[in-house]
Order: sequence, then C-alpha cells, then structure tokens
Amino acid sequence: MRLAYLTTTYPAVSHTFIRRELLEVERRGHRVLRLSIRPTNGALADPLDQEEQAKTLHCLAQPFFTLLRAQLRTMLTRPIAFLDAMRLAIRMGWRSHRGLPRHFAYLAEAAYFVQVLRADGVEHVHVHFGTNSAAVARLIHRLGGPTYSFTVHGPDELDAPQSLDIRGKVRDAAFVVAISDFGAAQLRRWVSLEDWHKIHVVRCGVGDEFFDGTCPVDSSSDTLVCVGRLSPQKGQLLLIDALAEVVRGGTSARLVFAGDGELRPVIENRVREAGLCDRVTITGWIGEAEVRRQIRAARALVLASFAEGLPMVIMEAFALGRPVISTYVAGIPELVRPGENGWLVPAGNVGELAAAMREVLRAPAPKLDAMARAGGARVRSRHLTSTEVARLVDLFEQTTGSAPTGSGQ
Repeated sequence: MRLAYLTTTYPAVSHTFIRRELLEVERRGHRVLRLSIRPTNGALADPLDQEEQAKTLHCLAQPFFTLLRAQLRTMLTRPIAFLDAMRLAIRMGWRSHRGLPRHFAYLAEAAYFVQVLRADGVEHVHVHFGTNSAAVARLIHRLGGPTYSFTVHGPDELDAPQSLDIRGKVRDAAFVVAISDFGAAQLRRWVSLEDWHKIHVVRCGVGDEFFDGTCPVDSSSDTLVCVGRLSPQKGQLLLIDALAEVVRGGTSARLVFAGDGELRPVIENRVREAGLCDRVTITGWIGEAEVRRQIRAARALVLASFAEGLPMVIMEAFALGRPVISTYVAGIPELVRPGENGWLVPAGNVGELAAAMREVLRAPAPKLDAMARAGGARVRSRHLTSTEVARLVDLFEQTTGSAPTGSGQ
C-alpha cells in the first residue's frame, strides 16, 4: 500500500510520535510519502528528525511558479472538480477564524499536492491534527485525489470545532482517529450521529527502546523535570510558584524545564523574581536521547498543563521508570492513576501542585520505583507503538483494500 502522511510542519521537536508511527507503518511493509505544508523553522536537534527532514517534501519550500502552475493545470484539466473545491474552500474560510485568503492558499497547496500524489501512486492520505493540514487533505480529495483520514490530538481542534469545521472534515473523511477516549467523546459532540462509526481510538505510543532505558530512581536526586514547549497552556509559570512554596517549606527541590518556546523570557523573569535561579534549569530544545537522560536523572515528571490531548512525555516517563505528577485534563486521567502510578491535581491549583511535588521529593525511592512500574505496565498495555500502529494500519487496509507491498511485517 502506498500512503502519504501530511502535516502542517514535519519534522518538528514536538512531533516525535508522528515519526515513530510513520516508521512503524513502513516497518510493516507499506511505503509512506512524507508531505508537509511548511518546513521546520530553525535547526533540528535530533539526528532522526534531521533524517526525516531530508525525506520530506515541503509545499511552501517550492518555487512560487511551481505552485501557480499546479493550480492552473488543475483548473484547466479538472474544471468541475476545481470549482467544487473552490466552493468548499470558501465555505470553510467563511466560518473560520483563519479567513478566506488562508483557505485560498490551502486550495493552491492542495492542487500542488494532488499532482505529487498522482505521480507517486498514493492510495490514501493520513493527516495528523484536524487543523489546516486536514483542510488541505479535504480539498485534495475534492480535487480528485485519494481518500483521507486524520488524527485528532487536541486541544486545538477541540477548542474550535466549529471554526475548523471538524463536522465537515469528519463527514468527508474515510475515518478519523482520536488519541484517547476523552478525545473520541469530544468528537462525538460535534459530528453527525451518522458519522460516529468513523471515529476510532488509536493511542500514541512508545517503543521498546524506552523500556530498555529503565533505571531505578536515584534516592539522592531532588530534581523534578518538566518536558515540553514553554507556553501558557502548559502551566509552567505555576510550577515556578509551586517550587517556591516547596522550597519555603524547607524541602530541597530543583526543577528542569526540558524544552523551549515563546514563554521562556517570562519564565526566566519569574525565576529571578522568586530567587530560584540556582534551582531552575532551562535546557532549550534537546534531542530525544537527551530528553531520556533528563527524565532518568529526575525523581519524577511534572506537568501542570491547563489544556492537553494526552502528552507523549507521560508515556515516555513511565516507560523510563519515573512516576508522574499532572493535572485532571483531557485524556491524562486515562493513563495517570492517583496513588497507583502518580499524582493528579486540579489544573491551576498551586497549593495542590506544591503538595504533590513535596510528596514526591519526600517519598522513598522504592515507592517511586513501584509506582513507575505500574505506570510502565499501563503504557505497555495501552500505548505500545507496534500495537497501536497495527490498529491504524488495519484501518488503512480496510479503506484501500490493500495489503503490504514489502516484507517488513
């Protein structure tokens, strides 16, 4: 089976789960064409991402006249389909906060991708995120291109389902994937009852390489690690406030932010104001191997998110042998079980966040190890890459009626 994966930006530091999924699909004998609307801004820290960058065709990296020629050719050779797709672009743009001009750009991108997909013999397009890349896939299909499906992660799609026309995208899709039961339930709120059968849960996964890196908690460590983009919805500012409360109470504590983002200057200023410069480290963007090292060096992972889908880093932390502190948000409670493998606190509650951090820092290492083992077992049963990709590939094969083209299974 010849597939294409279409994303808005690929590869990206926060999209390692797409890379794992894509590579596992290929390992199972299917060929995958990597398509992205735009290239990644800035350098990629991970060598595996650098390899993927070289394999990916980026639409907006093409010369302007290449895109214009593709659109003119589509208009001339498939005028009825082009008019139908233009009407759809206008309908989507009219209701979208992104506006009509952006959707006309999506139509031009779709016209270019249609030619690429035909030349490559692609049978089906899969999209990650139900945002602009899903809009482009929908327009590709209207222009006579292959069927499409998409994975909804949240929170972006679920925050603006009407503006993004999630209902229409699901209606035109062969199927749609949610990464959690919560996500699937939210999709059912917005789509037609007739399309409920298209919704499937396929969870993001981690591979055996994470479980191979498990090591016991260092009883002398007083470090907690937060992995992810530095952004308001991740709640990192409240982590600084909670850390200050823990330190004032006499508990030794350090915090590592493994990541970067637009909130970094604000976080650095809050750290200075709180007098915690010697207790907080911001690594900047780091590769997957360094992320694993930072997790293994900590007593636990801590996430104070206000909005999420289901963070990959929680699965990674459990697989690497670390318990998790997080919030009662979206799909997180499906994986983190209070008292069993971690702590959950109400999003935005600094006092409860500080109390959970204090518990982790004071808990004996064997207790943390036992909780992490429970979390790891849950990840193995629900979030193993090979198992979840098998579910996804089955959906691809049902859609296309195809079997693997190689011997990788």
